[in-house]
Amino acid sequence: MYEHILIAVDGSSTSAKALDEAVQLARQLKSTLRLVHVVDSAMIDMDNGGLLSMPEVMDSLREGGSKLLKKSVAHAEAAGIAAESQLLETLGVTRVATEIVEEAKKWPADLIMLGTHGRRGFAHLLLGSVAEDVIRMATVPVLLIRWK
Repeated sequence: MYEHILIAVDGSSTSAKALDEAVQLARQLKSTLRLVHVVDSAMIDMDNGGLLSMPEVMDSLREGGSKLLKKSVAHAEAAGIAAESQLLETLGVTRVATEIVEEAKKWPADLIMLGTHGRRGFAHLLLGSVAEDVIRMATVPVLLIRWK
């Protein structure tokens, strides 16, 4: 049914739970996982008073993302699941959800999985929802894992 499952990871406890669920589903369906992490350059304060340079910050974010992906792939492989990874970047012109959905199309994924915090009200207004955007844009089924 779902041979190729794309799972977005961000290092949060919600993301870790979503990865656990993806591993279980992949085991049952004998699926391959593609783990993605998106480095979001929009989160960087461009006018930081010269304390940090943009290249240094981006390099640090890329390094952290790569470490997270390696750890996540190792987790999946330890459970006997075929897994690969891809580090993605918004580069200031796209959104995190756009990168996830585009990668799902390129790979191609049969299912997208990601964790959601289930924020509502003012917190949702301030922080937005990558999960909500993925649902709106995706051309394949999306499975959200909510965990608190």
